[in-house]
Amino acid sequence: MDAAIAATTLALVLGSALMQDGPGPSPAQVILTLLACAALMLRRRFPVAILAFTLAASALSGSIGDSGGPIFIPFIIALFTAAAEGRLPAAVLFAVVGIMGMILRNSAEPDQGTEEGAILIAGWLVAVLAVGGMTWKTRAFLAEVEQRALEAERSREADGRRRAIEERMRIARELHDVLAHNISVVNVRSGAALFHLTDGRSRDPGDLHDELVEALTVIRNAGRDAGRELRATLGVLRQADEEASTAPAPGLARLLDLVDTVERAGLKVRTTMEGSPQRVPAEVDLAAFRIVQEALTNVARHADTRQATLRIRFELDDVLIQVENAGARACRDPGYGIQGMRERATALGGEVSAGPCGDGGFQVRARLPMREHA
Repeated sequence: MDAAIAATTLALVLGSALMQDGPGPSPAQVILTLLACAALMLRRRFPVAILAFTLAASALSGSIGDSGGPIFIPFIIALFTAAAEGRLPAAVLFAVVGIMGMILRNSAEPDQGTEEGAILIAGWLVAVLAVGGMTWKTRAFLAEVEQRALEAERSREADGRRRAIEERMRIARELHDVLAHNISVVNVRSGAALFHLTDGRSRDPGDLHDELVEALTVIRNAGRDAGRELRATLGVLRQADEEASTAPAPGLARLLDLVDTVERAGLKVRTTMEGSPQRVPAEVDLAAFRIVQEALTNVARHADTRQATLRIRFELDDVLIQVENAGARACRDPGYGIQGMRERATALGGEVSAGPCGDGGFQVRARLPMREHA
């Protein structure tokens, strides 16, 4: 397109020069015209340099003879390009220089033109500057709009990916807590039953029968609870299951059932609760239940002791949770369980600390804020 514009301009300039009365353009003027029009092919890459070159060629051609006037057209095209490319100060400067050159030439050689012609050309230059400046502003506006649209699209994509990752992490935590707790209960209780069957010591058949019945009952209940909570968790992904999608999320209202299940697995839990849990928001209620569940599960799986202490205190703005076992550390490796507890608390603006405590025990402390989620 630039080459076509340059060729069209060359034909227009030479044709205008040949159609004028008087002698035609000199060879030097033809060469200057060829150079000025050819330079237009580079006007987008070097707008200011081509603008200066076309002005110089126009001035030099005009100083050679009367036929130098039409070569002013490449300068006008270069002037528009410079303004449209955002080089408006340079374009204004060269336009002023061109106008001053015409005024000086007319004052020195009145027969070379009239004041009306100079004013007309000056008006054309001002109009070219205005159109070029508006073109540049329009391009800049459209580029800004396009850039904002691209940034908004990238932001939506990043937000979608972030939400998908957060949802996968939430479901992973739920599945881990549900399966880890119930599988641990099944493992501990079945291991105890197997030990009683194979320890080689004579036992009363009635006591052994009661032990096995209790173990199988605990295993059955753990499997049933795991299935129910698993369906509720998967109901987030598969809304076709009406029962799963409407099943209530577990919370501190089921704390006694949780403690009873753990105690049936052989862990004695001393529970202390201070305050009222009635105003606890749903997401805080779920996180508190899962943190207690995971902490007690770790004690049942990893601790040598069969006793644990659970304290829950409902303050004005926070829920404070403490699970502690004495005599042996619950777990040296944080694993995914403690990591999941920390992620739950952090997502709500709270915190979880887990580590050794006195007498070689292990302690989990959690603080979950309530006011900002109310």
